[in-house]
Amino acid sequence: MKKILLMLIMVVGFVYAKSFTFTAIPDQDETQLKERFSKLAVYLTKELNVDVKFVPVKSYSASIAAFRNNQVQLAWFGGLSGVKARLVVPGSVAIAQGYEDPNFHSFIIANTSTGLEKSKTIPAGIEGKTFTFGSKGSTSGRLMPEYFITEQFKKSPNDLFKKVGFSGNHSKTVELVQSGAYEVGAVNYKVWKRELKSGKIDPSKVKIIYQTPGYPDYNFTARGDLDKQFGAGFTKKLQAAILNIKDEKILNAFPRTGFIEAKNEDFKPVLDTARKLGLVD
Repeated sequence: MKKILLMLIMVVGFVYAKSFTFTAIPDQDETQLKERFSKLAVYLTKELNVDVKFVPVKSYSASIAAFRNNQVQLAWFGGLSGVKARLVVPGSVAIAQGYEDPNFHSFIIANTSTGLEKSKTIPAGIEGKTFTFGSKGSTSGRLMPEYFITEQFKKSPNDLFKKVGFSGNHSKTVELVQSGAYEVGAVNYKVWKRELKSGKIDPSKVKIIYQTPGYPDYNFTARGDLDKQFGAGFTKKLQAAILNIKDEKILNAFPRTGFIEAKNEDFKPVLDTARKLGLVD
């Protein structure tokens, strides 16, 4: 009996070791995330010859925790969450990013009832308004907008705005500002464009009033022990599979025109900004 149990444990352990799991920050609504990452899981299963599964999480912090605890071996992080994950998992590496990600942008958007207009600098009229960021751990929905706001007004958001909120994701930010629940907000420019294209944005109710300068953002980060878990050369094979994605359905679901190599040093500006704002030690 003991021998049979031992064999079963060995078999279960083998299956677990050969299962490759990945996650992503929940930056959009669940339907869009499932569309994006189910396609990617099927593609990677074929390319890597291992069972690849997408593991959804409820928050940015949960994605970092899953990565830290080896519940997932790969994650699609934002710039800030990627920096945090690599700090808590020594040896982990950024291996790929979207073609657009080295020069990413945020939009500051406003309900049209505010009368605010688009400007080359953040309109002074946002002062005293209600403002919502996305997730507290978001690069494009919190970190970089907060940095540019603080730099221009020399005030923290809590001192500048009448009320500051955190919607949780970019889709929700658009919804809250469009409805008037918040007068102004910060959103990922790609989510804005996607929501606009899908008809979810009513330009008569919400508009862009500012575009931030560019900064590095999203990336695929892999644990540093992948080769130990899955065999020599696995990390390079994984990287090559992502860089070679040509399927338009997968690319459009991100949406990205393609993927390029990334390295940890690419995100030093994000790390420096996070430290300046006290979001990373």
